[in-house]
Amino acid sequence: KRTLEQDITIKLCNIIQHCKGRHYVKAADEYLLLSIGKAAWPMGVTMVGIHERSSREKIFSQDVAHILNDETQRKFIQSVKRLMSYSQNKYPPDSFT
Repeated sequence: KRTLEQDITIKLCNIIQHCKGRHYVKAADEYLLLSIGKAAWPMGVTMVGIHERSSREKIFSQDVAHILNDETQRKFIQSVKRLMSYSQNKYPPDSFT
């Protein structure tokens, strides 16, 4: 089936552009958005008694991380991180040279 969702493609293109420009911090930020997303992470107890927390619905929002959806996809996205690390070691930012 070899298809890729458009939002993942956009984030990958952003990561590549940042790495080409040697802006590795911005590339790492994009990678984090791609891998874990902006989903709310439950911290502590979510259900106490008969009433649920007021912000509980935010935990299960549409901002689910893509890396957790598919094993093959997770491996490819992890390989992008390895390429980012290689690029940063091989071509350090201008401020370090």
